[in-house]
Amino acid sequence: MHGLLPAVRATEKALGLAARHKKRTVWRLDGGAGSEQKLRQLVAQGYHILAKGMNHKRTMTLARQAQRWDAYKEAWVAEVPAPQDYARPVRVFVKRRVKDGQYQYSYYVTTLSLPSKGNFLAFYDARGGAEVEQFRSDKSGLSLAFRRKFRYGGQVGYVLLTDLAHNLLADFYHQALVGSRFEGYGLKRIVRDLLATPGKLTFSQTQLPQIGLLSQKQFSEELRVCLERYCSGTLA
Repeated sequence: MHGLLPAVRATEKALGLAARHKKRTVWRLDGGAGSEQKLRQLVAQGYHILAKGMNHKRTMTLARQAQRWDAYKEAWVAEVPAPQDYARPVRVFVKRRVKDGQYQYSYYVTTLSLPSKGNFLAFYDARGGAEVEQFRSDKSGLSLAFRRKFRYGGQVGYVLLTDLAHNLLADFYHQALVGSRFEGYGLKRIVRDLLATPGKLTFSQTQLPQIGLLSQKQFSEELRVCLERYCSGTLA
């Protein structure tokens, strides 16, 4: 809760963010990011936000204002009138879901303009989550927890190589697997079930004109289509 603004300042310094850059920068934050005062400070600085609120009293007040609930995955979402205590116009959405037989509510504040309520929550759900996306996935999918180097320099090198592999696999997932039958695969299944498929890549200088996979291997035909899409740089 106290680390948001220092993290913002560190990001500004590391990336050299000027005012013109802030207008194109979106902070997607969960409820642990801090109070609404911190969100208002980000908005006042020119940033866009898509953030989950943490004020329980306001959550229930906003939920009572909802007039239309639309289905979103296993929940429902409604847009409600926005509070007037932000430096810029914002939109507010309330999500309702059932847990242990009771309704639970949460709300989200954003400065963005997107086509539908579902788009806002989908964009929020796609935010970075290092504790899940990288640390936990890398431990299982890339065996980070099972490989240790005796020397410090070797371990640092291994962690950096793991980070590189993580980024390459994340790019592969978004460029090749989204929209396919493998969209629900996590890092471990991508490595274990897809990238372990026997095959042959034929290169011509810097081009990859031919991809051959063992036809008897499960998913080989669908994976071939994904690989062709990834190598050609075209998205589904």
